[in-house]
Amino acid sequence: MRLVDQLSALMVLALGAGVLTWLSRVYALRRQLLDHPGERRSHVVATPRGGGIAIVLTVLAATLLGALRYPEAAPHLGVFGTGLGLVAGIGWWDDHRPLPAMHRLLVHMLASALLAGVVWEVSRSPVQAVLVFLVATALINLWNFMDGINGIASSQALIAALALAMVTPAPFGLLAIAVAAGCLGFLPFNFPRARIFMGDVGSGALGYLMAALVGLASMTTYINWLLLLMPLSAFIVDAGFTLTSRMLSGQRWMDPHTQHVYQRAVKAGWSHVRVTGVYILLGLAGAAVLVLSVRLPPPQQAGVAIAWGAVLALLWGVVRVRLRNF
Repeated sequence: MRLVDQLSALMVLALGAGVLTWLSRVYALRRQLLDHPGERRSHVVATPRGGGIAIVLTVLAATLLGALRYPEAAPHLGVFGTGLGLVAGIGWWDDHRPLPAMHRLLVHMLASALLAGVVWEVSRSPVQAVLVFLVATALINLWNFMDGINGIASSQALIAALALAMVTPAPFGLLAIAVAAGCLGFLPFNFPRARIFMGDVGSGALGYLMAALVGLASMTTYINWLLLLMPLSAFIVDAGFTLTSRMLSGQRWMDPHTQHVYQRAVKAGWSHVRVTGVYILLGLAGAAVLVLSVRLPPPQQAGVAIAWGAVLALLWGVVRVRLRNF
């Protein structure tokens, strides 16, 4: 597909996602699906939730179109779409009627297993399949943890999807464009002022989609896994180190909290726009690391990724110490 066709598809899908987001806001207001302010939340006004369904429907529509255009990829796209539906479905249910964390986790693991099955079928590599399963299960929950202030989760997914679209061949690269379009249509409703939150239906789905895009890129290119994760590195470092510190201190890691660096920064007086802006810059830097390093041999790609991760880990530690009282 030519670049102009890709840009046209991006804009058409983004417009559709915007309309769907507006409709989801109307629905949420009628059903009184609201996130209310609280001690463990970073917003101060009751806000509708569930807008992430627009991203999900946009990607599912693109998946169907991709299956029609590329019949040879239809079975794999069908399994991918089924996994997305499972994650989004349990999130939609949880947005309406909260579910036990273990119930959600089991569905997340089932969806991750389906995605791993696609990778196994294509690559015949058990290592690749296991990696996809672990990464998908982790990212589904990680994106939920990191979806706490205006624009942060959708902007990171937008940047990562565009970066992965640049390095992944069709038809799977087109899925990355669809994810970017869904986020682009949703983002104006969530940033800089939040008129709707994406809810669990959106945050969990974005985590699944990020894992899927990384997994699909890994099986269709020779790019090192660690390098493919670079556009997600800011989220991985903040969530990974924060959850590790909670577990080491004996806290229940799955309980809601406001201990991530981005949450501490908001509590310290930074605006949502400022904090999200910092993470956007970090996401763009990680995306640049990926795009500029793809021509290196895989061992060197891994070295670049490890070096960038070490820089982010050091930055996380410094900021965490400075914000330790918040």
